Amino acid sequence: QVQLVESGGGLVQAGGSLRLSCAASGRTFNSFAMGWFRQAPGKEREFVAVINWSGDVRYYADFVKGRFTISRDNAKNTVYLQMNSLRPEDTAVYYCAASRGKYALPYASSESYDNWGQGTQVTVSS
Repeated sequence: QVQLVESGGGLVQAGGSLRLSCAASGRTFNSFAMGWFRQAPGKEREFVAVINWSGDVRYYADFVKGRFTISRDNAKNTVYLQMNSLRPEDTAVYYCAASRGKYALPYASSESYDNWGQGTQVTVSS
């Protein structure tokens, strides 16, 4: 079992930046992939980004490519989501998730992850 705690959300103007963090505990951090998902009011949870166990494989949803960057620091048991050029449509609760193995396959499916954080609110004003 992995415990995940997100932080770094908040209110930002369109065009601004935020960095989300997700601290993990309970399992050896470099043994599993980590993902970020988000859920806006009235919408389904959707995949944002994933990073494999070592940090050298990353995938992004099309709507964040070029704006968001996922990274991890295995020494600190933490995964990050750097969000730049934020848009009002990025407003959502952002969740980090831990997969069962070194790669989350299929990476965009929430079924590939078995531990979730509590979420952090990101609000982008226009």
